[in-house]
Amino acid sequence: MARAKRTAAPLQAGTQALKAIHRVFPFSHFIISLMFVAGALALMVFAALELWQGIQPAGDSLASERINAILESIALLTVAVAALELGQTLLEEEVQREAQMSAPTRVRRFLSRFMVVLVVALSIEALVLVFRLGREAPEQLPFAGLIGFMAATLLAAWGVFVRLNRSAEELEPEAMQEAKEEDSKVTQAVQEGD
Repeated sequence: MARAKRTAAPLQAGTQALKAIHRVFPFSHFIISLMFVAGALALMVFAALELWQGIQPAGDSLASERINAILESIALLTVAVAALELGQTLLEEEVQREAQMSAPTRVRRFLSRFMVVLVVALSIEALVLVFRLGREAPEQLPFAGLIGFMAATLLAAWGVFVRLNRSAEELEPEAMQEAKEEDSKVTQAVQEGD
């Protein structure tokens, strides 16, 4: 009996230590989310400065310099949107929901949000590069095409993942129901905050 008590005490201490460590993760995710938002805001400021440089009526810049400034502004805004979306995803999935990535539904939702941002950002970046390189260095156009091809490949791979993941979700319908309930709670909390 005494031996069982001696082995139970370290187990309880270890469990309590793990619980304390697990409480740190949502706070860490919150800080990372804030850093994504701060980075996005800084990029938006730089994008606004680039845009102003491109459209400034009193400037004596050449048309090609103005176009490059506007394209650079678009590229910066694309990265800013990606950073904002990643910050929002972390905030919603890891802080508000404290989601554990064990259920296929949660994994698919988290990866889907990330992949949407990534595919859109790569596609816009490829488009900006095509416009820029088409005028400045046409011999570099295959590299812009390669970025577009990689965006398309990611989109196709994501589609395969979602398709294969659906069958795993059908094995755990209660996980899908839990995720939907969490979504409605988060939506309700956000609406009540407005």
